[in-house]
Amino acid sequence: MDSTSVDPVVKYGWILVVLLVILLQKLILRAFFGTVIVAKDEIGIVNKKWVLMGKNRTLPDGAIVALNGEAGLQADTLAPGIHFGLWAWQFAVSKVPFTTIDKGHIGIVEARDGHPLSGGRVLARTVDCNSFQDARAFLTRGGERGPQISIIPPGTYRINTALFQVAAAEVLEIPDNMVGVVTTKDGMPLATGEIAGKEIPGHNMYQDAEAFITNGGHKGLQEQVILAGRYFINPRFATVETKPMTEVPIANVGVVIAYVGDEGKDVTGDSFKHGNLVSRGQKGVWFDPLDPGKYPINPFTHKVEIVPTANIVLNWATGKSEAHKLDEKLSTITVRSSDGFTFNLDVSQIIHVPRNDAPKVIARFGTMANLVTQVLEPTIGNYFRNAAQTSDVIEFLKKRSERQSEAKVSIAAALTEYNVNAIDTLIGDITPPEALMKTLTDRKIAEQEQVTYKTQQLAEETRKDLQQARAMADTQARVVDAERSVSIAEFAAQAQVKQATGSGQSKTINAEADARVRTISAEAEARAKTINGEADAQVVITVGNADAEKARAVGTAEADVIKLKIASMESGNYAAVQIAQALAENHVQLVPQIVAGGASGSGTLVDVLLANLLRDNMKPLAGETEEKPQS
Repeated sequence: MDSTSVDPVVKYGWILVVLLVILLQKLILRAFFGTVIVAKDEIGIVNKKWVLMGKNRTLPDGAIVALNGEAGLQADTLAPGIHFGLWAWQFAVSKVPFTTIDKGHIGIVEARDGHPLSGGRVLARTVDCNSFQDARAFLTRGGERGPQISIIPPGTYRINTALFQVAAAEVLEIPDNMVGVVTTKDGMPLATGEIAGKEIPGHNMYQDAEAFITNGGHKGLQEQVILAGRYFINPRFATVETKPMTEVPIANVGVVIAYVGDEGKDVTGDSFKHGNLVSRGQKGVWFDPLDPGKYPINPFTHKVEIVPTANIVLNWATGKSEAHKLDEKLSTITVRSSDGFTFNLDVSQIIHVPRNDAPKVIARFGTMANLVTQVLEPTIGNYFRNAAQTSDVIEFLKKRSERQSEAKVSIAAALTEYNVNAIDTLIGDITPPEALMKTLTDRKIAEQEQVTYKTQQLAEETRKDLQQARAMADTQARVVDAERSVSIAEFAAQAQVKQATGSGQSKTINAEADARVRTISAEAEARAKTINGEADAQVVITVGNADAEKARAVGTAEADVIKLKIASMESGNYAAVQIAQALAENHVQLVPQIVAGGASGSGTLVDVLLANLLRDNMKPLAGETEEKPQS
């Protein structure tokens, strides 16, 4: 038959059938072949509707999940893939997604089937069932219905949700510098008198709850704490409360009071009778305190009392308190004096608790606050009340420093008995009664007014004396001038006398000085002349000797020459030559202006010389004025 001749209705009918087969293939396969297709991220939970034959037609009493083919929910699930023989009229298959536990969470499981809980347990025991993915193993290995003690860590699981209900819970995070205080909900009951369970080994910080219970863990508060970190702890098994670490500051110690542990044995002996001190790990006050630092201590099982080891200042002053707050309830001390007045007194007490004595203080009083209220407050208050009654207010004020020194010694002796060192006692403000202060003020004002009156009286008397003095000064100006004139005249006369006396003494001294000077000068001059004369004489002698020697030598030489000259001519001729030479050297004219003639009438050299001599002597007698001829 030609295809072009096919009826269009038939053609499109076949197409429609194919489309219906494609669309309804799952139904067709399910109805005619019992086929079930499970996707890759699903599981199939099978519910068997009925069983016609066999002894296992119905579930046992109390059972919910079938293990042996009984009618009902089946323990085994269908994995992803194709499954046959599950006829629709006998089996109902529901597909559910995988169970996924996100990061930062854990899975909390509750089983709908299994054995009933036993042995007083509140959580079902752990069963090896591949993290609840093997329902058959869970039921056949003794799994118990109800909340499970085991948890599912983060991941993806094929869990039969018809048997197990899974809820997500957050992972436990313990921050830094914090501790986790654990309270378990399952385990053995605590013994009578105990408040917390002892530390149990092998449970990995409560993450293996079954090991905790198996090893003898107790339900309730646990002594062991959890340190900082992340933990997979079943919240149905244990609750965890985060608390800060115990910090002991610098200049302090921590005295531990343990509420758990073995019964403690006192280690102080008979020397300390006010309480027991025990070793670490025992119940009671630990003998060895904690030094400064941080400690992971359970605050519900151990109490750490901080005791300052530095000096502590306590103020008995209303409204004044130090940072430690130990004195916040102390107030100003009210005392009564011997004269019946009441007044207020501020006091500061400095104390010191030694490190090794801190446990004794806590064993005796429990807290530092109790030490203040039970010992320091009554001791110091009563001391100053007693001291005030032995004197009046004024005396107490005047002898404040003495009272302070006495208080220091007395209070130090009293506190030594309580293992406390008293460093110093200081008295602050003293507030006397207003009535007394008013009386004292009035008295002081009266005294000051009396002083003022006396001062004013003295001032008036002084002013009167001043006026009288001023008047006397005005009327006696002339008297003063006269007296001054007389004084001046007397002073002038005395000055003249003094001047004359001084002048005479001066002249005497000057004359004596001049005479002395002259004497000294004369002596010096005579001495000088003597020395000079001696020197000159010595010079003259020396020169004379030299000249004599020279003259002798020259004369000897000249004599020798003259002898030679005389030898060469006659002696009379030699004399005439010498005379002529001498006359020539002295510019004596050889031809005279006046000729004096002798009897013989002949002129000799003697005659010439005589004529010249007469001429020279006659010139002044004749009054001649003519000048001598220049030679």
